[in-house]
Amino acid sequence: MESITLMWIIFAVTATGLFVADIKLSAGRAHEIGRKEAMLLCAFWILVASVFGVLTGYMLGFDRMVEFFTAYTIEYSLSMDNMFVFIMIFSYFSVPKKYQPKILTWGILGAVFMRLVLIFAGVGLINTFHWLIYVFGGVLILTAVKMLLHKEGDMDPGKNPLLKLLAKVMPIDKEASGGDFFVKKEVWHATPLFATLLVIETTDLVFAVDSIPAVLAISREPFIVYTSNVFAVVGLRSLYFLLASVMDLFRYLKFGIAVILFYVGVKMTISGYYKIDPLISLGVVLGILALSILLSVAIKPRPAAEKA
Repeated sequence: MESITLMWIIFAVTATGLFVADIKLSAGRAHEIGRKEAMLLCAFWILVASVFGVLTGYMLGFDRMVEFFTAYTIEYSLSMDNMFVFIMIFSYFSVPKKYQPKILTWGILGAVFMRLVLIFAGVGLINTFHWLIYVFGGVLILTAVKMLLHKEGDMDPGKNPLLKLLAKVMPIDKEASGGDFFVKKEVWHATPLFATLLVIETTDLVFAVDSIPAVLAISREPFIVYTSNVFAVVGLRSLYFLLASVMDLFRYLKFGIAVILFYVGVKMTISGYYKIDPLISLGVVLGILALSILLSVAIKPRPAAEKA
């Protein structure tokens, strides 16, 4: 059996087992995930991804391992910014914290399937039409600029087109307060939880349009691109609750993520003329991410009275 085939099997078994366990846990007693539990879960998912990355290096070679960790780091760092949007979505729909893990679990499951299609389509398109890599690079650079100019609160979850379509197909019971996605009255009604899940899924699809080209700049091997994406995505639930509890400490994170996107976009656009070593890219991404977090912790915001 080829090494790549064996790694696909190991990945499928590992990911399926973890997903089943996570769904069973989320289907049990609804509870709010605190900072300590979120930190432990984040550490667990990062450890699982790290072990898998090392195994990838052992089975497929050092270069593939570096590509995996670089792609994973980029996807995970981009996910941090996405989580702040999710915080706003949950606030908009007034979803109790004890039901948020359930929505995130099913949202992540949907994201895994969506990204499977997008990644293999993206790899196929680039392999067939190589010039698309320059288009993707340009998109990432524009996204980085847009992220730097973006103002907090610009997004309105209520204007989501699929949410409007849902309201036409099925009534939404805004008064439903349980943990179900649907409730039966005279007819079936969607609940605010399902509306939230729908907005989260469509928002992640928009995020994927940015993040997948970024990872394709690191590797065009479907195994590396998809597994790094999945391991980053499955850790989003714990990452969300961790960031929600310490979000004031990461004021410069968005700037760092924008710089990472800009770097990756430039890397893509010059790829036909100059190849940047994957190890250098890993160092650049980790360095920018670490610097943005250190600046966020070191530079405290001035009190409102001082600003006035």
